[in-house]
Amino acid sequence: MTPPARRELAAAVIGAAVAGGLALSAGGQAWVTVTVSRPAPLPPSTEALTGTTLAPLVPAAGLLLLAAAVALVAVRGAGRAVVGLLAAAAGGLLGWSGLRPLLTDVATAAADAVAAGPSGGALTTEVHAAWPVLAVVAGVLAVLAGLLTVVRGRTWPGMGRRYERQGGTGGSPRERTDEDRAVDAWRALDRGEDPTEERDGDRPGRDDGGSSAKRP
Repeated sequence: MTPPARRELAAAVIGAAVAGGLALSAGGQAWVTVTVSRPAPLPPSTEALTGTTLAPLVPAAGLLLLAAAVALVAVRGAGRAVVGLLAAAAGGLLGWSGLRPLLTDVATAAADAVAAGPSGGALTTEVHAAWPVLAVVAGVLAVLAGLLTVVRGRTWPGMGRRYERQGGTGGSPRERTDEDRAVDAWRALDRGEDPTEERDGDRPGRDDGGSSAKRP
């Protein structure tokens, strides 16, 4: 793999992974604090609503982006372009989910979340803008990573030959699937290896056990 292609692939993978992590982190934080007044002598009721409660698509998009980060290494060709489109779509959902509490009135959604109907007391909301903004940032990263993959992904080679070898039982080889390659990519990344890197022993023309050595 040429250095520019390697850098582009790394940028797309890291962008998708970081976006997924940011989405999951933001989704678990309190986006809105809701206070409902109650008749005296009862004190006001206060409840913090997380991003997961107000925007369930945020953690779902985060998990999708983490899976996409591995799939970008495991698949190639048209499959990689599809992954890029999914990553960009997930980024759009993240951006929309993060902007909604910043630009619209969240009182109705908050009332539904705390089950405060019209007969309840006055409801006030306080938006904690940092976490929705973080979701928007995650969305922008995901869109950029997805678009980069759609435009340039077809030129990126896939996993190294050692991860592409056919496997099977009883001496019957079977075709490697995208799922198999994704699992191998996870394991390689967990070991700190680059699954796209070719090793000397993986190159064609080399036999195991030193059979290529000169014979007398």
